[in-house]
Amino acid sequence: MQKKFSRRRFIKSTAMGAAASSVLMSAARVHANENNTLKVGLIGCGGRGRGALVNTLEADPNTELVAVGDAFRENAEAAVEGFTEQFEERIKVTPDRIFDGIECYKDIVPLCDIVLLCETPGFRPRSLRFAVESGKHVFCEKPVAADAAGIRSVMESAEIAKKNGTSLVSGLCWRYHPDVVEMVNRVKDGEIGNVVSGRLLYLTSQLWKRARREGDTEMKYQVRNWYNFAWLSGDFNVEQHVHTLDKALWVMNDVAPDTIFGLGARMQRIQQPANGDIYDSMAACFEYNNGISFYSYCRQQDNCWSKNEAIIAGSKGTAELLAGVIRDYNGNVVYQQQKGPYDMYLIEHQKMYEAIRNGNVINNGDYMAKATMMGIAARMACYSGARLSWADALASEESMAPTGYTWDDSPWSVPDDKGRYLVSVPGEGRVYHQVIRD
Repeated sequence: MQKKFSRRRFIKSTAMGAAASSVLMSAARVHANENNTLKVGLIGCGGRGRGALVNTLEADPNTELVAVGDAFRENAEAAVEGFTEQFEERIKVTPDRIFDGIECYKDIVPLCDIVLLCETPGFRPRSLRFAVESGKHVFCEKPVAADAAGIRSVMESAEIAKKNGTSLVSGLCWRYHPDVVEMVNRVKDGEIGNVVSGRLLYLTSQLWKRARREGDTEMKYQVRNWYNFAWLSGDFNVEQHVHTLDKALWVMNDVAPDTIFGLGARMQRIQQPANGDIYDSMAACFEYNNGISFYSYCRQQDNCWSKNEAIIAGSKGTAELLAGVIRDYNGNVVYQQQKGPYDMYLIEHQKMYEAIRNGNVINNGDYMAKATMMGIAARMACYSGARLSWADALASEESMAPTGYTWDDSPWSVPDDKGRYLVSVPGEGRVYHQVIRD
């Protein structure tokens, strides 16, 4: 039986991609070889990276994988083995094109036409910059950074891609889901009247954590356990909730909020090393100067009520974007969407290849940076207890960067002599001020 790699839950894709056009890319863009085959490089071989590679190969049958890299070599080698079983002759990865380490992107990017950036979020600004400066098309997973400095870099990279005429497609996949596109368009067309507010929910259970392996340096351990460290994941409200925050941004025509405040804590993630330094619950308010506010609630706690939804309130009624329901204020359903089936993960890759082969450009850089920054700004507000302006949050010079990018460098978060990680406590005076809480 063949191995099947797909998104986080390894869902099998539901359809094959559109047939490739015979149109060659212009000289200003990267070129396919004489057979019009596009060479793909994958950076990050976790569940999302493997899923993205499946989506890319199914989206365009005239693509081939030529290079793979991951922070850990065993992950890269296992991915290549699985891909070879599934796609056979389209996997052109020789042993010398399997790379490892935090900076493996430098080896992969020169070998390909299209780069799939699916590594740890805190590393994405650096690899994205390298890829666009090298003139490559990029599929960039969400979120795109872990701090404001990273976001500013991503914004600059998006502008470089525009000047180069290369595509930059975001992993904020709901933007490519036809049902959700229709619902957002109905809101924008005034079916619920003028937008007044929104309720943004991503309430789910705890995700994974990984134990330290014998011989791991502190840097290697944290990268292995990356989800649980804010400098790598952005905290859970950035890594996961960014999808829901992006729906609010989308409804607001990609205009960022003016101010942000919030509160958050660790309740189930008690002080144990594997829990790192992130919170497990946050609530935030995104305020616009015109009086519109979006209220965000996210948590990762077991045995609690779960819900993933963006509910937009207007002057005439409400729209549940994922459920596909519009109601008036008497509780009547005035529109019920006939849903799906669609595979949004596949569609975003299909759109990318259609654009590349037709000589067009897709650049999602603006909204992928702003949506990620909404999560970062909310985290900053929750960690500090401050009410922040968007401008000040985006301009923040607080950096979560490590001292360097080798396994012997020091990460942003370090344990005390009892192996506990510092956790941010609101009201201590600095956005990232951290104190031990027993």
